[in-house]
Amino acid sequence: MTSTINLSLTDELRAFVDSNSGEGTLYSTPSEFMHDVLREKKVRQDAANLRAGILEGYQDVINGRQIAFNGDLRGVIAEAKSREKQGW
Repeated sequence: MTSTINLSLTDELRAFVDSNSGEGTLYSTPSEFMHDVLREKKVRQDAANLRAGILEGYQDVINGRQIAFNGDLRGVIAEAKSREKQGW
């Protein structure tokens, strides 16, 4: 699905967009440039969220909040939920 958004830019930002799009640049149009900028921002946010989750996992291990995997994923999830209710 495609959607349109209109942005109001300062003269400085408009000049920046223009200098990065058009002839002699990587992007044919300002829209292409803005799409790439937004995608890059999303990738950075997703990576930051992933890093935060990994660090949270390390903290869980450091604090002894871990359950040995015995081949029963549903059982492990149930055990984790049970421990979570008990303030684990």
